[in-house]
Amino acid sequence: MNKLFGLLFFIAALSSCGSSWIPTKVDKTLGELSNQEIINAPNQFPILDKEECAYAYERVELIRDEIINSGELDFAQDFNWEVKIIKDDSVLNAFCLPGGNFYIYTGLIKYLDSEAALAGVIGHEMAHADKRHSTKHLVQNMSLSLILQYFIGVDQSSLLGLGANLLSLSFNRLDESEADMQSVSYLNKTKYDPRGAAFFFEKIEKENKSLGPIEFMSTHPDPENRVKKIYKKWKDLGAKKGKLNKEEYKKIISDLP
Repeated sequence: MNKLFGLLFFIAALSSCGSSWIPTKVDKTLGELSNQEIINAPNQFPILDKEECAYAYERVELIRDEIINSGELDFAQDFNWEVKIIKDDSVLNAFCLPGGNFYIYTGLIKYLDSEAALAGVIGHEMAHADKRHSTKHLVQNMSLSLILQYFIGVDQSSLLGLGANLLSLSFNRLDESEADMQSVSYLNKTKYDPRGAAFFFEKIEKENKSLGPIEFMSTHPDPENRVKKIYKKWKDLGAKKGKLNKEEYKKIISDLP
């Protein structure tokens, strides 16, 4: 009994120390649970067919590959960075699940105006997965019984419901700031302009009143001086001016239904 209480205390202490102690298989398990929630709700998450929108997928995957090959990700080869596009022009959002699976709405793609801006958003979302933000918060919020079950061996049925919780999880401002900075670092090692995330947030700031509530901002709270900090990071890394690829981006939009 004393050993059991000792283990519970140890797990409780670890759960407040971030995500470094958590095996990456936890990320993959949680990500697959969330993927299953999406697959089970095609009306809520209508995924565009990869063959019917071949050019759009090709360009988004090219951006993803540039980021993976930047050498800046901790889990570039460990996670499954599969891309899926959700058909919903009314939603300006994107998210990356633990384990790397990335989803982006057509509404956000059509809202942006360059591949660099899209790369900034993709880099931001991939950073959330690579820095294990969702996994950290979800494990911290899990009951000790579930954590204990995971450590002593449990089938995935004991974790049912966590996938749905993960899809509604919001980040905090520290996570957002780290994801912003990582996006600049990732893109700085690619052909794209490292300020891509700033281009997106500048557009939101300029058009926010006319747009109304934006899904992305509800799950990604705005750190103070966000755009200013992105530009500072960009300058600290040498103020590289990469490609915007606006013409290629028009073709992506035209390839979408």
